[in-house]
Amino acid sequence: MQFRRQPKEQEGVNLTPLIDVVFLLLIFFMVSTTFTKESHLNLNLPQAAGPQAEDPPAGIEILINADGSYAVDGRALINKKLTTLKSALSEVSAGEYNRPLIITADATAQHQAVVRAMDAAGQLGFVNLSITTRQPQPE
Repeated sequence: MQFRRQPKEQEGVNLTPLIDVVFLLLIFFMVSTTFTKESHLNLNLPQAAGPQAEDPPAGIEILINADGSYAVDGRALINKKLTTLKSALSEVSAGEYNRPLIITADATAQHQAVVRAMDAAGQLGFVNLSITTRQPQPE
Protein backbone atom coordinates (compact mmCIF):
# COMPACT_ATOMS: atom_id res chain seq x y z
CA MET A 1 0.00 0.00 0.00
CA GLN A 2 1.08 3.50 -0.76
CA PHE A 3 -0.03 6.21 1.59
CA ARG A 4 2.06 9.00 0.16
CA ARG A 5 0.37 12.19 -0.80
CA GLN A 6 0.22 12.96 -4.44
CA PRO A 7 1.35 16.51 -5.39
CA LYS A 8 -1.60 18.79 -6.20
CA GLU A 9 -1.74 20.67 -9.43
CA GLN A 10 -1.59 24.45 -9.25
CA GLU A 11 -5.06 25.96 -9.45
CA GLY A 12 -5.52 29.14 -11.41
CA VAL A 13 -6.98 30.75 -14.47
CA ASN A 14 -5.25 30.30 -17.75
CA LEU A 15 -5.34 33.65 -19.60
CA THR A 16 -3.69 32.46 -22.79
CA PRO A 17 -6.96 31.74 -24.68
CA LEU A 18 -8.36 35.13 -23.60
CA ILE A 19 -5.28 36.93 -24.90
CA ASP A 20 -5.64 35.08 -28.21
CA VAL A 21 -9.28 36.14 -28.55
CA VAL A 22 -8.50 39.78 -27.78
CA PHE A 23 -5.65 39.73 -30.29
CA LEU A 24 -7.94 38.28 -32.98
CA LEU A 25 -10.58 40.94 -32.28
CA LEU A 26 -7.95 43.66 -32.51
CA ILE A 27 -6.76 42.35 -35.86
CA PHE A 28 -10.36 42.14 -37.10
CA PHE A 29 -11.12 45.75 -36.17
CA MET A 30 -7.87 46.99 -37.69
CA VAL A 31 -8.54 45.23 -40.98
CA SER A 32 -12.24 46.07 -41.27
CA THR A 33 -12.10 49.75 -40.26
CA THR A 34 -12.04 52.34 -43.00
CA PHE A 35 -11.15 55.97 -42.54
CA THR A 36 -12.42 58.78 -44.71
CA LYS A 37 -11.42 62.39 -44.75
CA GLU A 38 -14.25 64.92 -44.75
CA SER A 39 -13.46 68.45 -45.76
CA HIS A 40 -16.39 69.97 -43.90
CA LEU A 41 -19.83 69.26 -42.56
CA ASN A 42 -22.88 71.18 -43.71
CA LEU A 43 -24.89 72.22 -40.69
CA ASN A 44 -28.00 74.30 -40.54
CA LEU A 45 -27.59 76.23 -37.33
CA PRO A 46 -30.56 77.89 -35.68
CA GLN A 47 -30.81 81.65 -35.72
CA ALA A 48 -32.45 83.92 -33.21
CA ALA A 49 -33.71 87.43 -33.62
CA GLY A 50 -35.12 89.80 -31.08
CA PRO A 51 -34.54 92.98 -29.18
CA GLN A 52 -31.15 93.56 -27.64
CA ALA A 53 -30.90 92.49 -24.04
CA GLU A 54 -30.53 95.19 -21.45
CA ASP A 55 -27.34 95.54 -19.49
CA PRO A 56 -27.54 93.60 -16.24
CA PRO A 57 -28.17 95.78 -13.21
CA ALA A 58 -25.10 96.99 -11.40
CA GLY A 59 -24.14 94.89 -8.42
CA ILE A 60 -24.07 95.98 -4.81
CA GLU A 61 -20.85 95.32 -2.91
CA ILE A 62 -20.50 94.74 0.81
CA LEU A 63 -16.90 95.09 1.91
CA ILE A 64 -15.94 93.51 5.25
CA ASN A 65 -12.68 94.75 6.76
CA ALA A 66 -10.37 92.75 9.03
CA ASP A 67 -11.92 94.28 12.15
CA GLY A 68 -15.43 93.25 11.01
CA SER A 69 -16.65 96.70 9.97
CA TYR A 70 -18.83 97.01 6.88
CA ALA A 71 -18.86 99.28 3.86
CA VAL A 72 -21.80 99.14 1.44
CA ASP A 73 -20.91 100.42 -2.05
CA GLY A 74 -17.95 102.31 -0.63
CA ARG A 75 -19.89 103.95 2.19
CA ALA A 76 -18.68 102.89 5.65
CA LEU A 77 -21.33 101.96 8.22
CA ILE A 78 -21.27 103.40 11.72
CA ASN A 79 -21.57 100.05 13.52
CA LYS A 80 -21.56 96.30 12.96
CA LYS A 81 -25.22 95.62 13.80
CA LEU A 82 -27.49 93.60 11.57
CA THR A 83 -30.20 96.30 11.52
CA THR A 84 -27.71 98.93 10.30
CA LEU A 85 -26.51 96.63 7.53
CA LYS A 86 -30.07 95.78 6.48
CA SER A 87 -31.11 99.43 6.31
CA ALA A 88 -28.01 100.34 4.26
CA LEU A 89 -28.66 97.46 1.84
CA SER A 90 -32.31 98.42 1.52
CA GLU A 91 -31.38 102.03 0.84
CA VAL A 92 -28.75 101.20 -1.79
CA SER A 93 -30.84 98.58 -3.56
CA ALA A 94 -33.99 100.75 -3.59
CA GLY A 95 -36.13 97.62 -3.30
CA GLU A 96 -34.54 95.84 -6.29
CA TYR A 97 -33.52 92.61 -4.58
CA ASN A 98 -32.77 90.80 -7.84
CA ARG A 99 -29.58 92.84 -8.30
CA PRO A 100 -26.31 90.93 -7.77
CA LEU A 101 -24.92 91.23 -4.26
CA ILE A 102 -21.18 90.69 -3.78
CA ILE A 103 -19.83 90.13 -0.28
CA THR A 104 -16.07 90.74 -0.26
CA ALA A 105 -14.35 89.89 3.01
CA ASP A 106 -10.81 90.50 4.15
CA ALA A 107 -8.98 87.20 4.54
CA THR A 108 -8.51 87.84 8.27
CA ALA A 109 -12.12 88.94 8.92
CA GLN A 110 -14.17 86.92 11.38
CA HIS A 111 -16.56 84.37 9.92
CA GLN A 112 -19.39 85.80 11.99
CA ALA A 113 -19.16 89.09 10.08
CA VAL A 114 -19.68 87.24 6.78
CA VAL A 115 -22.54 85.22 8.25
CA ARG A 116 -24.17 88.44 9.47
CA ALA A 117 -23.92 89.93 5.95
CA MET A 118 -25.43 86.78 4.42
CA ASP A 119 -28.21 86.87 7.03
CA ALA A 120 -29.04 90.48 6.17
CA ALA A 121 -29.14 89.64 2.46
CA GLY A 122 -31.37 86.62 3.08
CA GLN A 123 -33.80 88.57 5.25
CA LEU A 124 -34.14 91.24 2.56
CA GLY A 125 -34.65 88.63 -0.17
CA PHE A 126 -31.53 88.95 -2.33
CA VAL A 127 -31.31 86.01 -4.72
CA ASN A 128 -28.01 86.65 -6.60
CA LEU A 129 -25.33 86.36 -3.93
CA SER A 130 -21.57 85.96 -4.40
CA ILE A 131 -18.93 85.68 -1.69
CA THR A 132 -15.32 86.59 -2.39
CA THR A 133 -12.20 87.18 -0.35
CA ARG A 134 -9.22 89.46 -0.69
CA GLN A 135 -5.71 89.59 0.71
CA PRO A 136 -5.34 91.27 4.11
CA GLN A 137 -4.86 95.02 3.77
CA PRO A 138 -1.73 96.44 5.42
CA GLU A 139 -2.49 98.85 8.20
